[in-house]
Amino acid sequence: MKGIPAGSYEYDEGLLIGARVLSGGVFFRVWAPGASKVESVVEGRGVYSLSPEGRGYFSGFAPGLTHGDFYRYRLDGTVSLADPASRFQPEGPEGPSEAIDPELFAWTDFDWTGVDLKGQVIYEMHVGTFTKEGTWEAANRFLWELKDLGVTLIELMPVADFPGRFGWGYDGVCLYAPTRLYGRPEGLRAFVNTAHCLGLGVILDVVYNHTGPQGCALSSFSNNYFTDRYENEWGKAVNFDGEGSGPVRDFFVENARYWIREFHMDGLRLDATQMIFDASPTHIVTEITAAVKAAAGERRVLVIAENEPQDAKLIAPAEKGGSGVDALWNDDFHHSAHVAMTGRREAYYVDYNGKPQELLSSIKRGFIYQGQRSIWQGKARGTPSLNVPSMKFVNYLQNHDQVANSAAGLRAHLLTSPGRLRALTALLLLAPSTPLIFQGQEFASNSPFLYFCDLEKGLMEKVRAGRMGFLRQFESIAGMEPDQWLPDPAEPATFQKCKLDESERLANRAAYVLHRDLLEIRRRDAVIREQEGGLDGAVIGPEAFALRFFGGDEDRLLIVNLGADLSLAPCPEPLLAPQSGKFWKIMWSSEHPKYGGTGVRPLDEAELSMPGHSALLLSPFEHT
Repeated sequence: MKGIPAGSYEYDEGLLIGARVLSGGVFFRVWAPGASKVESVVEGRGVYSLSPEGRGYFSGFAPGLTHGDFYRYRLDGTVSLADPASRFQPEGPEGPSEAIDPELFAWTDFDWTGVDLKGQVIYEMHVGTFTKEGTWEAANRFLWELKDLGVTLIELMPVADFPGRFGWGYDGVCLYAPTRLYGRPEGLRAFVNTAHCLGLGVILDVVYNHTGPQGCALSSFSNNYFTDRYENEWGKAVNFDGEGSGPVRDFFVENARYWIREFHMDGLRLDATQMIFDASPTHIVTEITAAVKAAAGERRVLVIAENEPQDAKLIAPAEKGGSGVDALWNDDFHHSAHVAMTGRREAYYVDYNGKPQELLSSIKRGFIYQGQRSIWQGKARGTPSLNVPSMKFVNYLQNHDQVANSAAGLRAHLLTSPGRLRALTALLLLAPSTPLIFQGQEFASNSPFLYFCDLEKGLMEKVRAGRMGFLRQFESIAGMEPDQWLPDPAEPATFQKCKLDESERLANRAAYVLHRDLLEIRRRDAVIREQEGGLDGAVIGPEAFALRFFGGDEDRLLIVNLGADLSLAPCPEPLLAPQSGKFWKIMWSSEHPKYGGTGVRPLDEAELSMPGHSALLLSPFEHT
């Protein structure tokens, strides 16, 4: 056994825990407050004893080690475990950790200055199903297409390593190790580097509310990582405010910094923040948000949060009692749009009518529920957000959760009429909120997105039961036998079905062109792209509404008709009136044949009319 003299290496403040490859060796640091002796067991190299630092930390410099060496930590001479802050697990969470030197990757994104919220179009990606290969290298090949589409920011579903052959990523257990399923860490770095060189930002979905049920070694290093004091629907809650929570907080804050520093991420999406419990004076979400911003230096980064109770104070700055996040996911818009598209009000959709006023309210005010009583939940839902800028709400017609919650994982175009979907797509992509597109949505992918994971047999039985229990809230399937409607999450075939079919990018070209053209308007039109300009709306029919964008002499009028043909005569709505001395002309129509529509009717200046299941964008002109 090789001992490492205490104090032989000065601790690098940029490394909280983990293994850092340095000139001439590797520096190890781990928090194991319950151990009296900690060793690093390096395959083919020997055993290195770490020295106690105090506060439960052990560290030391091991000369002669380098990038690629495999190691485990041995506690008190008996238990050998993967590093809690391992940078890579080539054999999975229960295998050895690999020492990784991030400096070996040659970044070329020197001119990249980061991202602001304004102008972003988010694309949610699950790397394992985005391509047939399911790797970073394969996904890298399609970045140019996303750029051509008009996407500006890629949101990666979680990549922290998890057990098994496939999964969504929300049960990660090695929070610093990009999963080996998609390639090596340098593959992720290359993906981000290519994106930046194309002008695309990349943010990462991270899970700080729980860890997965299999393969997590954190509790073996300390019982303080988790707590039973809070009820968490996915397992034990993380201990952010109890006894011994200081190093636990440090572990997660450093993880947030790590993705920004070592992978050049442009920010984070925080999963299910309502399950991140913390009664400390400074909430951990606030601390993480500040740490992310600081880690980026002069580079601009974003922190976006998911919060099911719709707590708008997360957006408020820390000095005003908030957490300072940049934006919040808005389920209300999705739920109302889903009802409008499908007419179905099962389960949690019972709180929505899908009517024009709901959609207008969501576009103008963000959350629809801002404290009113929810029928489904039987309690008040949401908090006031009337004065929150529209762009701070991330709206979507599809995302990973909501597609999978259709039981069969059906995409929106399979649940509604083509015209309705085109019209609501126009609303999503032209409204001042920040739009999110789920992978494959842009070309009407027929691949479902189902729930899939690969855990040991006993856990999979619980997963199946939990999934069935959740989906039985939908009355249309509640009385059916599970094998009639629930694909087995553990079956490789379930995972394979979810992979996007590359051929559909051409076969369904009309949907792609629709999204591309709308995003070009969003990017180029001075009135639409403003996002912070004046906005108002009015209901003009049983299933129709108008949204007016005020832009001085160049207003825009978006009319969405989700019902039958509409003829407005008389037309007693001032928002439909053109500016003085001007008339409306059609700038864009969802019924253009290149989108699969039936054609564009000329606009009658005397009587405003439009076909059913369509959307029109109008701009002013003067008669010559």
